[in-house]
Amino acid sequence: MSDKIRVLLYYKYTPIENAQEYVKEHLAFCKSIGLKGRIIISDEGINGTVSGDYETTQKYMDYVHSDERFADLWFKYDEERTDAFKKMFVRYKREIVHLGLEDDVNPLKLTGKYLSPKEFKEAILDEDTVVIDARNDYEYDLGHFRGSVRPEIRNFRELPKWIRDNKEKFMDKKIVTYCTGGVRCEKFSGWLLREGFEEVGQLHGGITTYGKDPEVKGELWDGQMYVFDERIAVPINQVDPKIVGVDWFDGTPCERYVNCGNPFCNRQILTSKENEDKYLRGCSKECRRHEKNRYITENGLTRQEWEEALNKIGESLEVTA
Repeated sequence: MSDKIRVLLYYKYTPIENAQEYVKEHLAFCKSIGLKGRIIISDEGINGTVSGDYETTQKYMDYVHSDERFADLWFKYDEERTDAFKKMFVRYKREIVHLGLEDDVNPLKLTGKYLSPKEFKEAILDEDTVVIDARNDYEYDLGHFRGSVRPEIRNFRELPKWIRDNKEKFMDKKIVTYCTGGVRCEKFSGWLLREGFEEVGQLHGGITTYGKDPEVKGELWDGQMYVFDERIAVPINQVDPKIVGVDWFDGTPCERYVNCGNPFCNRQILTSKENEDKYLRGCSKECRRHEKNRYITENGLTRQEWEEALNKIGESLEVTA
């Protein structure tokens, strides 16, 4: 038995009756074994990332698989040195990934063709195929498949509108799409088919599976994969890894994410610790001067120190609210 931490990533679309009651039961079990993570349960299924030692994660997988609804649920996992989460959350939501369509897509009835890592790699190399990233722009900026399309979105629910606004670029093309573990692509690829796109494929198991495949070894992926836990960034390419992220402030190579100090902005930006300190963790002049800037309070800066820091970058302190 390993003393390492395992991080489990999984989802399954399947009808769940009395989902809100199941949330309570599920949370109680997770807490009883000391598991940590974030799980979404809805009437349409389950989607989670959790972490714990080998024994704890094995107990959880056995618990999930003992339920006939999840008997064939596919757990993907990474081995890490520390927990990827600090607490345990299990929540009910209307969707396990929020696309927010008025006429929702049921992946059990309509979804794109599953592509193995090898097939997906071949699609990337095919000049007649368009590869669309189904993730948010800040996820793409940390790492992405070579030559893939970067939608200008900050939330998954914005993706359908962005596609419609750019539909003429893709309408007569073969399309393949990808996301972290596959859950977003299940709905997105089905939506593309419903919109009239005829040839639509999706990376089965997502980027995380592609990176572990013994044949492709993450090749043609540049940068790192963004994850929604304490790790933030996970390596994928085992062949010729590259850094594609650039510092928000000076454009130098960077793979370190922080949230803008202004809580009303909260934009995720790539930046070095040096530039975070220099620019007070503010992504803009307004955010650096905002009265609620968390960098100022976290570091206990006096008004004079705040003003002096701004003067060094040629700005003045006119606090904005």
